[in-house]
Amino acid sequence: MKRDRHGRAKILSQDEIELLFSQGLQTERDRALFGFALYTAARINETCSMLAADVYDLKGRVRPEMIIRKGNTKGQLASRTIPTAEDLELLLTKYYPLAGVHYLFPGRWGRGHIHPDSAALILRMACNRIGLEGVSTHSFRRTALTQMSDAGIPLRVIAQISGHQDLSQLHAYLEVRPEQVRGAIASLSRLSYIGKVIYDDVAPPTQSRQVKADPLAADGE
Repeated sequence: MKRDRHGRAKILSQDEIELLFSQGLQTERDRALFGFALYTAARINETCSMLAADVYDLKGRVRPEMIIRKGNTKGQLASRTIPTAEDLELLLTKYYPLAGVHYLFPGRWGRGHIHPDSAALILRMACNRIGLEGVSTHSFRRTALTQMSDAGIPLRVIAQISGHQDLSQLHAYLEVRPEQVRGAIASLSRLSYIGKVIYDDVAPPTQSRQVKADPLAADGE
């Protein structure tokens, strides 16, 4: 668990997500900001620098796909197109009257976009409000990617959403929980030989023996 910027960002449970979005984050902007990070598995820098035109059409409707532009991605390797989740569409629809003209989440006094450090402060205050520890802005990305992995989504599909070019890097995001390890070991019970049917047509192995000749028998009695 992350503490004082050390350790790994916490993976959020369903109950923690509900608590955070219902009581911790208290404005439409804050819920839309971290909802975007959660439902697109985007990095916080990518989220903060989103353009309004890539989220809303000319009539103010939420687009069916979110485009994370190459220039805003880590390493600037490629743009990503993410289908808009139903929950994200709802959050962005409520946020629309407050959205920036150029940037989706404008900075202070409308200058540029909100800074990732400001987003981190907002989240820290929200978590303090509800007594949630170990959460950072990276928790939303880790939570989303881990959830997809738990749902059995192939890694190559998850990598297309996350923007990872190397699957080994993606593995670092995915959490393996103790109950998953226990479940994996429990699955080995299928291989158990205990209580299995012993088939009669399988003969037990026999040990060959050499019979010594009787020396009297050689005389023919």
